[in-house]
Amino acid sequence: MTDHQTVSTETVTRGPDISVVVPCYNESANVAPLVKALEQALAGRQWEVIFVDDNSPDHTSQRVRDLARNNARVRGICRIGRRGLSSAVIEGALSSSAQVVAVMDGDLQHDESRLGALIDAVLNNTCDVAVGSRHVEGGNNAGLANAWRHALSDGGIWLAQRVLPVKLTDPMSGFFALRQETFAAIAPRLSGTGFKILLDLLLSAAKPLRVQEVPCGFRPRVAGESKLDALVMLQFAALLLDKFAKGWVPLRFVAFCMVGLAGVGTNLAVMQCARLVGAHFAMAQAIGTVAAMILNFFLDNNFTYRDRRLRGWACMRGLVLFMLVCSVGALADVGIARMIYGQNHMLNEASLAGAILAVVWNYAMSSTVVWRS
Repeated sequence: MTDHQTVSTETVTRGPDISVVVPCYNESANVAPLVKALEQALAGRQWEVIFVDDNSPDHTSQRVRDLARNNARVRGICRIGRRGLSSAVIEGALSSSAQVVAVMDGDLQHDESRLGALIDAVLNNTCDVAVGSRHVEGGNNAGLANAWRHALSDGGIWLAQRVLPVKLTDPMSGFFALRQETFAAIAPRLSGTGFKILLDLLLSAAKPLRVQEVPCGFRPRVAGESKLDALVMLQFAALLLDKFAKGWVPLRFVAFCMVGLAGVGTNLAVMQCARLVGAHFAMAQAIGTVAAMILNFFLDNNFTYRDRRLRGWACMRGLVLFMLVCSVGALADVGIARMIYGQNHMLNEASLAGAILAVVWNYAMSSTVVWRS
């Protein structure tokens, strides 16, 4: 027997077959109940849950860490400086080594008991994507809080069905499953913006995916606040525009231009009001311009750059920077327009060239200076 004997014991366990990706923001109260519900729904299966949290102020990530210390099935990704459901799902799904990735919300509204049916449909190769649907026989959407949210959901479904390459009763669903390799193959073409990742997946696939719908209930929210609002639906419309443009025009630039049009209308309306109360043209124009800048900033902060939204003092600082950036853009607009007009070009051509330069300048500087990632 040797004087020194080293005994090495190594236990090797295989990884999970299923990863449940849960994008979340301010869902601290729902983390533990969701894990408990998944333990019942996925009993007998090799699974993990990956919470992808956008640095929630309610300490959602800390709650995930507390559970993960005593439960190897629980993993967490805390994202700093990045926001958005779609991009959260992409990061979570690409971090998985499981055969199947399932996606569900962190608010307990999705019926986790239907996960098994979604997963089996994918594993049995009867489809590429299994979708939990509220609108097939046996499903319901009773969890939508009021008539306004029903109208938003129904309007989004109607619009999505007009453009999808596959038949789907619930394209707005956030509850679905697919093979990890399928997700990874599509991921480079995803926009990663907004809240409707399923629609993005279906529109980004190189060829139409085989879809199977599984009846699913949608329960009322118990804790936390719903993220569905009119801005989410605007992001949804922008996603469709991005897909029609085949990615040639950045989705964020499309949104920035949409907000800019709202600013033009505001500028004209405020100028007219100022003129009616006796302001001379230069003063009315200045008032209208400032009003449009302020409106554009707050719309961009809550819509175009929602994933980088500024708050508190950072928001006030951002407003000042945005107004400076737009002021330079306005001066460039006038200068370029005068230069082109002076070279014997038509007035409309000169004005259009100046406006295009101003928009590109404002967008580039807003993305790199005001809303730095």
